[in-house]
Amino acid sequence: MNQVWEARKGHWERIYHEKDESEVSWHQDRPQMSLALIGQAGTAPDEPIIDIGGGAAHLVDALLDRGHSDVTVLDLAGSALAQARERLGERAASVAWIEADVTAWEPPRCYRLWHDRAVFHFLTEAGERTAYLERLRSTVPAGGHVIIASFGPDGPDCCSGLPVVRYTPEGLEEALGTGFELCATRYEAHRTPAGKPQQFVGALFRRT
Repeated sequence: MNQVWEARKGHWERIYHEKDESEVSWHQDRPQMSLALIGQAGTAPDEPIIDIGGGAAHLVDALLDRGHSDVTVLDLAGSALAQARERLGERAASVAWIEADVTAWEPPRCYRLWHDRAVFHFLTEAGERTAYLERLRSTVPAGGHVIIASFGPDGPDCCSGLPVVRYTPEGLEEALGTGFELCATRYEAHRTPAGKPQQFVGALFRRT
């Protein structure tokens, strides 16, 4: 782990040590936009899904409730994953948990659906985005789907003290490059636990 990764990991570990998952700005009791896009992808219950940066988010709960049986959650912060495991109780044993930086991770398998709500927009350096996309391309086969959600053009330009890149659906399509078909887009007016509005954009892609 290099110094950049160590600093990034330390940042997020501190946040989850200091706050409960219900207190962080990106918290959602029900991730409606993600679930709608996953429904449009048509991923079967037994097909593998990975949630990039899923941390303590509630998407994993909703996927299990829907009968998905092959779910992986990857996050840089072990403390975030610990909060999710504690919340799920016995159901946590049916989920694969990976503590890793997605830009340095070595994927052990392929996934039919790659979901990312608010990791990609933290990758402000071109080299980081390249590393991320290398993992995505090596992991999602033809016919698989990718969902990426980020702050939209009217969203904040930073989050938790870190700068972000704001995207339109077309900007996300351009960032992914060739080999991905844009299938659906959604905008979401997310409200933080403190009541502040944040514009998110989500895009569903099919790997061609």
